[in-house]
Amino acid sequence: MVCVSRRDLGLLVLRVGTGAVLAAHGTQKLAGWFGGGGIQGTTAAMEAMGFHPPKHSAVAAGLGEAGGGVLLALGLATPAAGAAAAGAMAGAVAVHAPAGFFAQGGGYEYPAFLGFTAAAIGLTGPGRYSLDEVTCHVLDRPWVVALAFAGSAAAAAAVVGKRAKGQAAQAEEE
Repeated sequence: MVCVSRRDLGLLVLRVGTGAVLAAHGTQKLAGWFGGGGIQGTTAAMEAMGFHPPKHSAVAAGLGEAGGGVLLALGLATPAAGAAAAGAMAGAVAVHAPAGFFAQGGGYEYPAFLGFTAAAIGLTGPGRYSLDEVTCHVLDRPWVVALAFAGSAAAAAAVVGKRAKGQAAQAEEE
């Protein structure tokens, strides 16, 4: 008799849905799919938003979203995938924060939700219906969780902090 776990089915649905949304957003940035600007458009947007160097920022954001999203959907390297996506969303939250909370006014509600969801999946684990399960969780160990989230938090803090300093310096010049 096969016992189907509602928890594992729920994690599968959450992982695939969240991963697909993140992957779609990332491919807009990287390849211009789904009406996105591709690397050139994203680089220009990153520069306008104050991220430097803009091309590196565009690639990092696109890979964090697309790569993290695909890995989340597959349930492979789930802690690193969740941390990468959450880190990318931290940058998006910083951009949208001045507009307030709600997305309808340009706020950070949507990227915050995606970031928290990705982080929660990365911390909770992928469930039984995942490639991490098939590979005996070789990329889903406690040390991977700690390293991935510490690295992502440090990188996000550095990038967002550098952007804030640049914006403050620019405001002083004006």
